[in-house]
Amino acid sequence: MPSRVVSLVPSLTESVAATAPELLAGATDWCTEPAGLNVPRVGGSKYPRIDDVLALAPDLVLGNREENRRADVEALRAAGIEVWVCFPRTVAAALSTLDEMMTVLGVPRPGWLDAADAAWSAARPVHPGRARVAVVPVWRRPWIWLGADTFAADVLRRLGVEVPQLGADPTQRYPRLDVPDAVGPAAPDLVVLPDEPYRFTAVDGPEAFGELPAALVSGRHLTWYGPSLAEAPGVLGEALSRA
Repeated sequence: MPSRVVSLVPSLTESVAATAPELLAGATDWCTEPAGLNVPRVGGSKYPRIDDVLALAPDLVLGNREENRRADVEALRAAGIEVWVCFPRTVAAALSTLDEMMTVLGVPRPGWLDAADAAWSAARPVHPGRARVAVVPVWRRPWIWLGADTFAADVLRRLGVEVPQLGADPTQRYPRLDVPDAVGPAAPDLVVLPDEPYRFTAVDGPEAFGELPAALVSGRHLTWYGPSLAEAPGVLGEALSRA
C-alpha cells in the first residue's frame, strides 16, 4: 500500500487530507482545501513541476484525465512512479471513483463518503414540476461554457437543472462561444455562475446576460468530487432556489 502520495487534483487532495492525511506528501498550488493544508507544492495541475514531484519520492501520484496532461502522466510513469488516473463524468461515477481510490490507498471507506452517498440519494429537483434550463460559463475573456457531458452538468441535472450541449460539435465538453451564440440557441431560463475557475460575482457576470436570472454558486460544490459532495445538494440547492 502507498505511504507517500502526491495529488495533482484539488478535490482528490482534499479527499486524502480528510481521510488519511499522513499519506499526503505533496499537492498542487491549486489545492486549497482543507484550509491550512501544509504540504510541499509542485506547481499547477496543468503544468506540475515533474522534478519537484519526483523529489518527494512518492509511491503513488493521483491524477485526472481532464485536469492533467498525458505527457506529465507518462513522464512520471517513465520514471517508475505509479500514477492512478480517474475521469468521473457523473455523480454516481464520482462516488464509485472515490470508493475505488480508498481501496487503492489501502484505507477504510470514510464517513464523509457515506454522507455524500446518502446526500445524493436523497437529492431532489430544486423546483419540483418546473423544468429549468441553464447555461453555465466557467470562464470569461474568452467565454467558455460547461458542456452537457460533464460532472458538473450531472450535478445540476440531479438538482433539476438541465445543461444543454452548446455549439455545433457535440464532442466539445467545454465549448468556446460568445454569449449570444450560447444563449440564443439554448433558450435558457437561468444562468449559473460559479466562483471558480473564473470568479464570477454579483458585479462581474450577471450583467452580460440581461434580464436572465442568475444563480451565483460555489464552484467547489459544483465541480469538486470529494468531501464537498456531502454538502453540495444543500449548498447548491439553496443558491438555485433563489434564482
